[in-house]
Amino acid sequence: MPNMSKSDLLSAIAESADCGKGDAEAVIDAFFAQVVGAAQSGDAVAWPGFGKFSLAERAARTGRNPQTGAPVQINASKSVKFSAAKALKESMNG
Repeated sequence: MPNMSKSDLLSAIAESADCGKGDAEAVIDAFFAQVVGAAQSGDAVAWPGFGKFSLAERAARTGRNPQTGAPVQINASKSVKFSAAKALKESMNG
């Protein structure tokens, strides 16, 4: 299955919104900046019918080097998690 490139996505959004690709990119960049900022503050960003972006915290843990089997300490980390809304799941499966 081919992937949609950033350029392809921006062209499709610009066409759908009847605006220029530069404007579409500015809006998408602003959206992602808000999602990152909210996650850094511990807030979630929800878009009804689509899903929710939230902070995911992983605790420190001990892993194993797959080649040697030696224990390796894995530091705690933070990431952004996306949870799909019920309506999005249903549109993908129905």
